[in-house]
Amino acid sequence: MDPDPTVKIPRGSEANPATVSTDGDPRRSLPSVDRLLRPLLGAGLPAWAARGAAREVLAEARKALERGEPAGDLQGLARERAAARLRIRPARVINATGVVLHTNLGRAPLAPAAAAAVAAAAAGYADVELDLARGERGGRQAALHAMLCELSGAEDALVVNNNAAAVLVEIGGSFRVPEILLQAGVTLREVGTTNRTHLRDYAGALGERTGALLKVHRSNFEQRGFTSEVGLAELVALGREHGIPVIDDLGSGTLVDLRAEGLPAEAYVPLRVADGADLVCFSGDKLLGGPQAGIVLGRAPAVDALRHSPLARALRTDKLGLAALHATLRLLLEGRREELPVVRMLTEPVEKVAERARTLASELSAVAGDRLRVEVEPTRGTVGGGSLPGFELPSAAVVLADPQGGASALAARLRRGSVPVLARVRGDRVWLDARTLLADEPAQLVAALEEALV
Repeated sequence: MDPDPTVKIPRGSEANPATVSTDGDPRRSLPSVDRLLRPLLGAGLPAWAARGAAREVLAEARKALERGEPAGDLQGLARERAAARLRIRPARVINATGVVLHTNLGRAPLAPAAAAAVAAAAAGYADVELDLARGERGGRQAALHAMLCELSGAEDALVVNNNAAAVLVEIGGSFRVPEILLQAGVTLREVGTTNRTHLRDYAGALGERTGALLKVHRSNFEQRGFTSEVGLAELVALGREHGIPVIDDLGSGTLVDLRAEGLPAEAYVPLRVADGADLVCFSGDKLLGGPQAGIVLGRAPAVDALRHSPLARALRTDKLGLAALHATLRLLLEGRREELPVVRMLTEPVEKVAERARTLASELSAVAGDRLRVEVEPTRGTVGGGSLPGFELPSAAVVLADPQGGASALAARLRRGSVPVLARVRGDRVWLDARTLLADEPAQLVAALEEALV
């Protein structure tokens, strides 16, 4: 059996690696790809994953030795990297961050009914564009169209693969409205000032070549202090007066009225539609609680123009997205909004969240013993995903303190587990927010901590 290829730097080279002669170059002690590969293949790892991992680890080891750093346990690293290559991505993780719509974690988790609809559509053929009653080709979005119009009060509806397909705004990526409009041959004329914009600013900017009035909801930031902006209804009235269409890029909107639970009215899409905008667009995987999609609602002539655009085919959603969105909208139409995880997370009373945190803390304490200090602390979560900036959710967290290894090391072990757990590190403690845990996840989190402490 090949010896474990742990590379050691020759004595005397640590202080000044640049002085090592060619004969004493520590990189010469690195094993070949084949030598590193044989134990991986013997362990049953597929050749493609093992070979790529071996090459990757050796490349990193060469750079480490050039810097005068130890290369480490190459065999162990290669085994870990090969296993990581076999892991299906994206894979299930536990979100204990308290951020409901965490962009890095895929935003809204689907309702069980929506997940089941995706699995059913994926397992075989599906009536994507077929009218089963007539046995003829049918509309891809006929069912969604009726449901969206019923829920929103809009004249017409269209679904594309994401909201960026309608209007692109920079919220962390590289796309900005001015750049997109420039490439489309459109001139963007900004009005008003950063903190105060009036209707007269829009009116003064209108001209013979004005094609539309665009209102874009702020994402990931809020303005406070001496501010003012023009309401959508006022902008629509100005557009009607001059025969100019109005586009409202809401970004994140919901078809569930959550004003009684404290969410701002601006998030409720039917109110935006009622204000009369020609087009209202928002994401499906944010406050709506469904799959990634761009939903466009509004007046029939404007939506129909988009439907017949050559881009509509390139931006259409697939059968899996259609199935998930259909199931999500059906839950809303049937008054079963509590089955949507996002709605539950946004509306659950903090007392119930705290109760779940206390139960979880007791179970984690039993696993941790005297190795960790386990407590329950009040905290505040956020909506995330560019939705409702500044709006916070009172919550409760299980807080873990590791006197031996420290919070960062414990959080890293939880992240690298069989079921990765994403938490926050604050004040040298690991915070597990109970608000964003799904029904089956507390038990998984207990198992994850047990694995991390081995």
